[in-house]
Amino acid sequence: MKKVYSSTDTMFLGHLRNILENEGIPCEILRDHLLGTIGGLPPVECWAELWVIEDYQFEKAQYIVEKCMEKPRESTKDVWACKRCGEEIEAQFMECWKCGVGNYD
Repeated sequence: MKKVYSSTDTMFLGHLRNILENEGIPCEILRDHLLGTIGGLPPVECWAELWVIEDYQFEKAQYIVEKCMEKPRESTKDVWACKRCGEEIEAQFMECWKCGVGNYD
């Protein structure tokens, strides 16, 4: 077994575990019960940990976790033009406010 990630956020670790298991990588969360002992033990020693069961899957798991941690890319388009009426629409909107045509490119 190899440790892939540790955090105080056990819900996020559960999310990562689900992602890895959906990729066929069995894993386990350990030390999640120690969070209540912070103060009596060094905080980092109390963090929950996500471990990959099969060592040969560690690199793939590490890559997937790193991809999950990346910030989403910024859109290069600030606005888009409606194909029907030509109205300029801000990038976060998927439909034209004026005529209702969608921008699903």
